[in-house]
Amino acid sequence: MTQVSLDELLVELGEVRTLQQALALFEAVGMRERKLSPRTRCEYRNDLTDLLSFLEKRGVTEVGRLQFSFLEEYQAELVRRGYAPSSQQRKTYAIKTFFQFLTKQGVIEHDISERLIPPEVVRQEPRVLTAEECALLRHACRGNVRDAAIVELYLSTGMTLLELVRLRVSDVQMPKQLIKGSDDQGKVQVRRRRGRVDTLSLTYEASKALAAYLKKRLPVASDCLFLSRFYTPYGVRAVQYVVGKYLEHIGLSGATVRTLRHTMATHHLAKGAPLRAIQETLGHSSSDTTAVYVPLAKRLQKKGLQEHAI
Repeated sequence: MTQVSLDELLVELGEVRTLQQALALFEAVGMRERKLSPRTRCEYRNDLTDLLSFLEKRGVTEVGRLQFSFLEEYQAELVRRGYAPSSQQRKTYAIKTFFQFLTKQGVIEHDISERLIPPEVVRQEPRVLTAEECALLRHACRGNVRDAAIVELYLSTGMTLLELVRLRVSDVQMPKQLIKGSDDQGKVQVRRRRGRVDTLSLTYEASKALAAYLKKRLPVASDCLFLSRFYTPYGVRAVQYVVGKYLEHIGLSGATVRTLRHTMATHHLAKGAPLRAIQETLGHSSSDTTAVYVPLAKRLQKKGLQEHAI
């Protein structure tokens, strides 16, 4: 939205009396001030539109009639609808941000959402494969060079599913000579969110698997790294299905494609890799996100010490 159209909107709104006017002001000014991403803007808009719809059905359309009890009723409504705690928490934070903004702008005197408590989300520990389970998975897909390369790439870099299916042949930088233990084991470029491109180092096993796959990959027009048997780019669902098939075949319950990302992070931390290095490899914006793997890694280290005790 340009400055001119923003000024025009503010003039058009005049004194903000209705909830719809308040939402329009938040979208035009509040969201822009916070520099929210397009995705977050959409989520906030949907969450707040749902709140306003709930209030309007109860005859509350003006900001002057807002009460804290209405917000508590809305939280109860979300529970009744069966929303997951994580969704309830996100919606609550959207509401609190909205009312904080309205208070700052002088639209309302007091922030009625101040006492609104977001529901606690009990986070499940990520499922992590043991070294033995990784060996079983590798053995299960040894007969298919493409699938073996996919699994090794996950265990080497911990890249996301979307990053993997976006890979091109030109993103892979193989070493001139693949020697176990050398400093150069190859690299791969991954496209992160918002157009960022990172270069990740590969392990010997990943480079060896990729070399075997590229040797058999037919020279087709598509530069997409992983292709189906019909020589079309491999999609998200196809990778989920193939990896899931191997995990099911060897009896690993509760494991998915994302489990391989968790496995990479946990095992590297357990072997002494710095948290910052894992954070950068995974593409996390905050070390707090990566820190979830620390207790898992410590448990893995403790288990290793017990198994190798004198």
